[in-house]
Amino acid sequence: MALFTKKPRFVKSLEPTAWPYEDDATGGPSPAGKAQPSVDICVVGGAGHVGLPLSIVFAAQKQRVLIYDVNQSSMDVIRSGRMPFMEQNAEPLLKNALSKGLLAFTNRAEHVAGAKTVVLTIGTPVDEFLTPSLRVVTRCFDELLPYLSEDQLIVIRSTVYPGVTETLAKYVQSKGKRLKLAFCPERIVEGRAVEELQTLPQIVSGTTPEAEEEAAQLFLLIAPEVVRLAPMEAELVKMFSNAYRYIQFAVTNQFYMIASAAKVDYYRILEGMKRDYPRSKDFPNAGLTAGPCLFKDTMQLASFYRNQFGLGFQAMLVNEGLPQFIVDQLDAGYPLEQMTVGLLGMAFKAESDDARFSLSYKLKKILTVRAKTVLTTDPYVRNDPSLLPLEEVLRRSNVLILCAPHRAYRDLKLNHEVIVDIWNFWGKGSLITRECVAAGDSR
Repeated sequence: MALFTKKPRFVKSLEPTAWPYEDDATGGPSPAGKAQPSVDICVVGGAGHVGLPLSIVFAAQKQRVLIYDVNQSSMDVIRSGRMPFMEQNAEPLLKNALSKGLLAFTNRAEHVAGAKTVVLTIGTPVDEFLTPSLRVVTRCFDELLPYLSEDQLIVIRSTVYPGVTETLAKYVQSKGKRLKLAFCPERIVEGRAVEELQTLPQIVSGTTPEAEEEAAQLFLLIAPEVVRLAPMEAELVKMFSNAYRYIQFAVTNQFYMIASAAKVDYYRILEGMKRDYPRSKDFPNAGLTAGPCLFKDTMQLASFYRNQFGLGFQAMLVNEGLPQFIVDQLDAGYPLEQMTVGLLGMAFKAESDDARFSLSYKLKKILTVRAKTVLTTDPYVRNDPSLLPLEEVLRRSNVLILCAPHRAYRDLKLNHEVIVDIWNFWGKGSLITRECVAAGDSR
């Protein structure tokens, strides 16, 4: 069987099944006499950052998709034609899918029984010991198993610890069922999922040849190519990809700390490294490295390798230590206890409204006991009542720290005593002082 499968020039959609309901799959009782929902794809966790873009991209290919999620408020927002989070180019596709009746919603586990394919996109956290918490996945399977059949394809889309796919196959067998189980990891950048789902190759694997083949045909509906691997190989593709990115950012963050401790501007060094030198052209800028995936997956990989993944642990120490380093550097040069510090951008990355695991909040926590006052703002984050308007933060702050380089901050006219720009977003180096600006030099 080929490792790589290209999409045929014309891909025939899976034959659509009956759609015997409109609004009854929302948690309330189904009308008397109605059959269970019959759909092409049910996405478990379908209102989330992974599940919702996948749902609407499949719907764009005329697949009838049932979104199963326990977050009723998010589903209500989606049903109204709005995205509950930022995702480029998603809302027009969502509205189109709703207008054509290709999306439906439920919070009832029994409705998965009517789907040809069930895709799991639930979160897979690490616990307080930085080891994978498999209970989330097994609890999900326990809830769904009474309604799953051997005729369905079950796709695990969530990132899982290497070996979990085969372990789950044995687990469900021990419960008396032999499911067609596939592992097909998501590899999208949050906020650009709609684009990348349709342009990047999709990794597919299955615990049986039949499961692998059906998974390949499923993802060829939306992707230009699928890459077929064994389940363990596919699991490690996702782990290695995220751990590699996490380590890359740790390298540049460590170099930033070394340069700053030596009182030289890291970005003058980086410019010299990269100028017309191809082997350094992709070297990233420094910055707060966080979010729901990179740290977690690096720690999962370390756990898999019996905590012998020293490179991953060192990357964690560097990236998680950057907020403390920034505060220590400021405290060494300025009377921080007398100053008000404003943090610009509390999302975990630029052009995002997702504040989960954002290091901006770690920085805030450290500054709370070191600075006189800490003020925070973000143009996109909506679930933090402590956020203030940008104008108020700018007016009241002596020190500004750019945490997430949102485009909204690009043209700000700033004249603060100290500005920390670890990203070099404004092109004036990582530490900008009022005296340097007046002298025409940012060093």
